[in-house]
Amino acid sequence: MKRPFTRFLIRWLVCSLGLWVAAGLLGERITYDSRIVVIIASGFILALVNAVIKPIVVILSLPAILFSLGLFMIVINGLMVMLVSKLYSSLHVRNFGAALLAGMVIGLVNYLVTTILEER
Repeated sequence: MKRPFTRFLIRWLVCSLGLWVAAGLLGERITYDSRIVVIIASGFILALVNAVIKPIVVILSLPAILFSLGLFMIVINGLMVMLVSKLYSSLHVRNFGAALLAGMVIGLVNYLVTTILEER
């Protein structure tokens, strides 16, 4: 079991990487003024939001998650990306649809990186 600080650093890196990939794939729908500092800071805020707020939202929306067989988690991921966009104005997410797509990309990057790291 890794230490909590190390786990948070990995989540921060993964969130930053996911945001960067999502911004690259979605083009004008997610902008960060082409500054890597914005991606790193946004990744930090997203990691904090995912650690603090997301578990509460998941518990409160458990009936919707169960009813949709887990697909509502995509909406929750999109909400977390939209929240980060509102908290940190240097990251611009055009609309909720872009946030949903970014949430899916970040989730996929998170899954891939976690799978690679857990194989070691």
